[in-house]
Amino acid sequence: MILPNFSLRSALSAVFALVVTALSTACTGTAGPSEDIVEYARSATPNDPETAEIYQRSCMACHGNGASDAPLTGNHTAWQPRMDKGMDTLLNNVVSGMGGMPPYGLCMDCNAAEFQALITFMATPAKP
Repeated sequence: MILPNFSLRSALSAVFALVVTALSTACTGTAGPSEDIVEYARSATPNDPETAEIYQRSCMACHGNGASDAPLTGNHTAWQPRMDKGMDTLLNNVVSGMGGMPPYGLCMDCNAAEFQALITFMATPAKP
């Protein structure tokens, strides 16, 4: 069998082109949250002291820093599709875990009312 005469350089160039195309395509997806939302998420705290304590120890690491796929606190665009599913679905997702979020969202001693308060706080649009 006679194979076409491809040089190693041609093959590597083709692979490089595919990788560059794939990476550039991945970067053209939906824009992330604005810097205002990121700053809000980093500094937001629930008004209720008990909810604030739970948020600080269990939620803020992921929902307050933008370093994970978790929806940022105050990011209405990210939270609205989740809220549209209803609170019962959201509570079930927290208890069961979802995506990178472990079961109970790292709050093993939280009850449904506390989870609901946390979700409501995080889903409330950022205040300018």
